[in-house]
Amino acid sequence: MGIEDFISVRLVDAGKALADPIFQRRYRAEAPDFPIHVLAFHRAEDGSETPVCYIHFTEQGDLLLGGGACVDDRVLRRMPATARAAIRAAGGLYQHALAWSVRNLGPQTKAIFGFCGDALAERADIAVGFKHTMHPKLLVYFTRDLEQHERDRLIAEAHAVGPF
Repeated sequence: MGIEDFISVRLVDAGKALADPIFQRRYRAEAPDFPIHVLAFHRAEDGSETPVCYIHFTEQGDLLLGGGACVDDRVLRRMPATARAAIRAAGGLYQHALAWSVRNLGPQTKAIFGFCGDALAERADIAVGFKHTMHPKLLVYFTRDLEQHERDRLIAEAHAVGPF
């Protein structure tokens, strides 16, 4: 069994409503009410789907700012042991959803940034291909080859936003 057999990841226009329960549990705040919402859904044997992972991205010029990632551990605990084993083998739900995001959102932007203060999330970011910048907690995934001055400009732009 592979993770794709029971987890689907997609953009959701009205993502706030679906993400709110997960986001509030993790951050004790409402999910963002503006795009871009990426959700991973667990598909049960009866075909029903339950949101299990959320990542929010904000468009800002030539870059995307990714944040607010969270996983609903309650949904994970209800999954069969074989499903949880497949998730671990894939690096986890967040890593799976982030890799999907890079593949599907990356072509639209020059760089995707993450502001990461969690060691487990940072490991997933690095596994997907994000790199550290000279700024603590600011990670970047360049989606194409860029001149160094352009990379530096994008990093400075993301850093100027502050935590996101």
